[in-house]
Amino acid sequence: MTRLPLPDADGIYTFPTDLLTAHRAWMDSLTGAKEIMTLTAPLTLAPYWIEPRKPSGRPVVVIEPHHDDFVLSASGTFLARPRPLTVVTVFTRSRSVHPSLENTYNSVETVSGLRDREAAQSLLPLGAARVGLGHKDAEKPYRAPEPAQVDRITSELAEVLGGMDDAELLAPAAVTRHPDHLAVHEAARRLGCRWFWEDAAFWSTYGLSGCDRQLFQQRVRDVFEPELEDITATVLDKVTLLHMHGSQMHPARKMYRPIRHAHTVAADLLPDPDSRPRGQFAERFYRLGGSW
Repeated sequence: MTRLPLPDADGIYTFPTDLLTAHRAWMDSLTGAKEIMTLTAPLTLAPYWIEPRKPSGRPVVVIEPHHDDFVLSASGTFLARPRPLTVVTVFTRSRSVHPSLENTYNSVETVSGLRDREAAQSLLPLGAARVGLGHKDAEKPYRAPEPAQVDRITSELAEVLGGMDDAELLAPAAVTRHPDHLAVHEAARRLGCRWFWEDAAFWSTYGLSGCDRQLFQQRVRDVFEPELEDITATVLDKVTLLHMHGSQMHPARKMYRPIRHAHTVAADLLPDPDSRPRGQFAERFYRLGGSW
């Protein structure tokens, strides 16, 4: 087992580099192993290795705003406990890439194509079906989503969900104030979703994340019940999926941010009842326990 670096004490200074070093060691350990599949990062064309999952249990329909949101915030849980997945991405048209890539990917068509290929690769190990709704994402300066837009998204999602009555819905909690996240959260709520992931792991600083979380707590009060999922055993496989989203996780060391956040979340894990060591990385979800 590859030793996991921790962003604590002295480790916080070297964590971005240490995480990439640990991930390279993890890749080396998988080379030539049985039942390993190869993923190719669309931006760099670099190969990565991962064990394909075998989903079981109740199906889940993931409703995500953008192509990378589910992977950023919730993929570690489904790598650990895979379930049959359908991932519905609402805002599939975009110009959003890292500034250093804008000369190459300089149109909605080229960016959207790249991000679609990234999503396809990242979801392969989970065996997920994919649906795209074709909406254009919001551009700065951000404004609250228009009610008519939320109505359209709700109607389109209702059509996609037809015949999937047995599936559990999962959507972003809209901890972030990004208008696309707010719109998708509201539409999912209207359609009966009661399970949400914490969508704050991508912020570059904890100050921004903390401000969003304060507004989130004021908005939801005690209606949401938090749930923590230990992803320590799958955190390096989650890094593999993050490598697929190079247009957003660029340069590669940038992907330490969601993993550092996962370490912060793990501090709230309860002690293991069997006295085993508590997990070092976790993802946070919320269950709707009442109504606004």
